[in-house]
Amino acid sequence: MHIADGFLPPLHCLAWTAASAPFVVHGVRRIRQIVDDEPESKLLLAASGAFTFLMSAIKLPSVTGSSSHPTGTGVGAIIFRPPVMAALGTVVLIFQALLLSHGGITTLGANVFSMAIAGPWTGYLCFRVLRRVHPWIAIFTGVALANLSTYVVTSAQLALAHPDPGSGIVGAFGRFLAIFALTQVPLAVIEGLVGVLLFRALRDWAPEQLRTVFAPAAEQPAAEPEVAGRA
Repeated sequence: MHIADGFLPPLHCLAWTAASAPFVVHGVRRIRQIVDDEPESKLLLAASGAFTFLMSAIKLPSVTGSSSHPTGTGVGAIIFRPPVMAALGTVVLIFQALLLSHGGITTLGANVFSMAIAGPWTGYLCFRVLRRVHPWIAIFTGVALANLSTYVVTSAQLALAHPDPGSGIVGAFGRFLAIFALTQVPLAVIEGLVGVLLFRALRDWAPEQLRTVFAPAAEQPAAEPEVAGRA
């Protein structure tokens, strides 16, 4: 979810920027380490960023200066781990704000936190839990929840900035959730299905880079579980 300029108070913008900054800095370091350790992952990193840009550029106007859209962050989070998506998502959001008037510069920190931090972490953790059941179920659910958790966080951000006169922050949060759900739930399901199709294609194109995605959880190294993109 992209919140446009002018829809969050300045103090809220500063607070969300401060909260997002450490994740982004860590993500940049993780990308550098991945590129140094596994140069062959550059193309897959670029593809993950491009997928996020294309998916999140599909803009459906929503409520209070925000928009509904797929996020595309779940795929990269599953492959490279969430820290990488904090950095890639920030780049995507900057380009969209400057080139597409999608989102904003003053609200960049808030948008990064919802789409590039909260979404990837939720999707990745869900994937790790469900991978023991079935990898394709885990991928679908992880990608879909990366989308849904983004809209939940955006609803909270807007509720904090625009509390309901009668029911306060809680009432505003519920109202934003209900309105966003009309478009975001179907979009999350569609994005989950697209994620499964994409991983089916990537499994044939880059099997070595995806070995940790499809390997059973029991086969993962205990000491260092993250190979493609250590978190």
